[in-house]
Amino acid sequence: MLKAIVFDLDDTLYPERQYALSGFAAVADWAEASLGIPSEQGYVELEAYFDGGVRGDTFNRWLEAHEIEPDRWLPEMVKCYRDHTPSLEPYPETHSVLRSLRGSYRLGLITQGHKPGQQRKLEALGLAETFEAVLILGEQDRQDWKPSQVPFERLLEELDLAGSQAAHVGDNPLKDFVGARQLGMLTIWVRRPEGEHVHDQPPGPEYLADIELPDLTALEKTLEGEFG
Repeated sequence: MLKAIVFDLDDTLYPERQYALSGFAAVADWAEASLGIPSEQGYVELEAYFDGGVRGDTFNRWLEAHEIEPDRWLPEMVKCYRDHTPSLEPYPETHSVLRSLRGSYRLGLITQGHKPGQQRKLEALGLAETFEAVLILGEQDRQDWKPSQVPFERLLEELDLAGSQAAHVGDNPLKDFVGARQLGMLTIWVRRPEGEHVHDQPPGPEYLADIELPDLTALEKTLEGEFG
């Protein structure tokens, strides 16, 4: 019997692009004060990098494009991005679906990244008190980040459940399902048309999810169909 639903955070419960743009706005304000580059210009340029598919070295590229030495300013840019208070909105159905599910299931969340930043995301989204169990894996836990099965083991232990009693809902087929499947969890890919990972191809069958949905709206009825 399914007793718990465990969620991923970024691009599953809210559009991850929002966080990037919120951070870029903070960095652009910083750059105007520190480097004299107009905030509006900086924001537009950073957004263009993101929309062009640049990930990971956005700030390096931006500084180099302005002929500014990255070694001097990059740490401050990264700190500004990570430490900013984000402005975020969940997907339209997120709150109503989670409220409805809480009537039938225990809810958990697994996310990874800069730990204080992930916590601020939950607070900005109004989700900080939604989940019975929350596991945030920080930089010091990188060896245990998904696709490892370790975070799923830890959350199941906290809930005192077997893998077969829980489902994991995520958006990234490269990391969100393989570890959960190894523990017998039901896996659900929320494959939104505008999602960051909508076109990612699982590297093997073990990375596939059991169920694929275009958003969270039909999640509860889908689970009822599977286990009702």
